[in-house]
Amino acid sequence: MKVIAVIGFIILGIVIDCGGAPKGGYLGTHYWYNPGAFTDFYGFCSVFVTAAFAFSGTELAGLAAAEASNPAKSLPKATKQVFWRIMIFYVLATFIVGLIVPHDADYLLNSAGANTKASPFVVSIQNAGISGLPSVMNAVITISVISVANSATFGSSRTLQALATRGMAPKFLAYVDKKGRPLYCILLQIAFGFLAFINEASSTGSVIFNWLLALSGTISFFVWGSICLAHIRFRAGWKYHGREVSELAFAAPFGVIGSWIGLGLNAMCLVAEFYVSVYPKDVQVFFENYLAGPLIILLFVGWVVYTTFINKDPKLERGAWFIKVQDMDVFSNMRDTALDVDLPPKVVYNTWGEWIKAAPMRVVRSIF
Repeated sequence: MKVIAVIGFIILGIVIDCGGAPKGGYLGTHYWYNPGAFTDFYGFCSVFVTAAFAFSGTELAGLAAAEASNPAKSLPKATKQVFWRIMIFYVLATFIVGLIVPHDADYLLNSAGANTKASPFVVSIQNAGISGLPSVMNAVITISVISVANSATFGSSRTLQALATRGMAPKFLAYVDKKGRPLYCILLQIAFGFLAFINEASSTGSVIFNWLLALSGTISFFVWGSICLAHIRFRAGWKYHGREVSELAFAAPFGVIGSWIGLGLNAMCLVAEFYVSVYPKDVQVFFENYLAGPLIILLFVGWVVYTTFINKDPKLERGAWFIKVQDMDVFSNMRDTALDVDLPPKVVYNTWGEWIKAAPMRVVRSIF
């Protein structure tokens, strides 16, 4: 439903931009010149957290590998779909919004919290004089929120269970029932989900929402930065132990270089968000925007101190910056490749030219 709705909006957005709507004429790139695009550096940096919050969750495709029946087949396909769907549905849809909605519109400036009535997707349709569709768009947004809650329940419960099995969370959270469900983790996650009702029950609900948004949004930079760093370190350990990239069920198209670029971009986003947080010279604004930074550092340092000086149980994973390449264990719990059946043949491109020429068909196969 979401994919159909976004494709429909992209087509409708092009029609509106070309002057085919009941109201308004041809827009073209008018709003990119007046009032303009990227007109304020501080404003540009300030939306990084919101963007990170919207993009976060795509890493769940990798998290699902542990429970996939045939991960060597399904995970590469899912990973490629995530990439191209983001490029087409997220980036293109946002570009269309920028063509038909001016950034200084009153309904955007006066919006706050999770107010779908101020959504540029909804308002752009209303301004075009199209009736009925705004309600459909609001329904799609509601379904999307339910979908997010579903994926968040899966991701957070599995992460908590993994932490518990490693001694990094209370032991009772490690429990998994006969059907493979971490029930206590799911119940804990649902309990925290009720915080959403604060936005309706309290007059200060929007303030609490902004705090939670800043916390979860900024953490996304740490999550994706650590994913890129983990990939860099894994490939170093894989190479040290005499293994080849061709032995991997799925290799990142841009390899280690892509992870270095991703790590650098996440670091840049954190720096930009720090600038946004410090610029107003207000302590409350700083912690509203950058609460995740001190929290991550506190958790990491706390774990290092706990495992070094308080609980020296050898079963606990020690707190440290890095595991040396020669000490990396890249073989334990490795899946037996005999379990992976009906795998598509691997295609090896000898040059970048061959890879680029084959790109259109790869895109089509990845999406569909």
